Amino acid sequence: MTSLPPPSAVKLGLVIDLDTCVGCHACVIACKGWNTENYGAPLSDQNPYGADPSGTFLNRVHSYEITPGDSPPQLVHFPKSCLHCEDAPCVTVCPTGASYKRAEDGIVLVNEDACIGCGLCAWACPYGAREMDAAAGVMKKCTLCVDRIYNDNLPEEDREPACVRTCPAGARHFGDLGDADSAVSRLVAERGGFDLMPEQGTKPVNKYLPPRPKDRPAPDLAPLAPVATEAKGFLGWLDRALSTLPGEGR
Repeated sequence: MTSLPPPSAVKLGLVIDLDTCVGCHACVIACKGWNTENYGAPLSDQNPYGADPSGTFLNRVHSYEITPGDSPPQLVHFPKSCLHCEDAPCVTVCPTGASYKRAEDGIVLVNEDACIGCGLCAWACPYGAREMDAAAGVMKKCTLCVDRIYNDNLPEEDREPACVRTCPAGARHFGDLGDADSAVSRLVAERGGFDLMPEQGTKPVNKYLPPRPKDRPAPDLAPLAPVATEAKGFLGWLDRALSTLPGEGR
């Protein structure tokens, strides 16, 4: 089995704002594109244009309709990928050491050359963040685009995960959650960011920001003013003119 390194001072991860995510799936497409063309083996698809398509995705967006308290119903879009847990059970259960957690920044990765595709990491992950690539025969997961964030050949603004870079709503944020003064840590503190399923004891690095309360409908709305029974002005003239045409009213 694989051992976890001592807790790192740097904890790179994502902060996802459930209030501003619009469920457009741009992050899903960007993730699929970048990780198919660059890091590791391509993310394969099976029968993509057939009746029963399937494929490997490192990031997925789930949508739920909720009715909080006496507020009106609302649709919440919930992106989910690997949360790069501090106590990652997918790492400690791996029999070959293919799954590992980096000591320098806390990112959880898979050494695909050592992965035997046994699926134990997927079984151990309480978030369903591991996926077996049917073509490669190895487990896949979010890498936080480790090949982007440290790539000096990219412009500085591109040195962040592809999902963060492409989000049109600004719902995804990337940074060091081990630094209390970082922009992501301040955002979590200001908005009451929370862990996904904290009862699992995995200490996920990624955080979620809750949806803001929505406006409640006014209890007593004033009745609408009566609508005019006879059109006036140009529209009134046009209505009367059209009503004289042959066949009108039949």
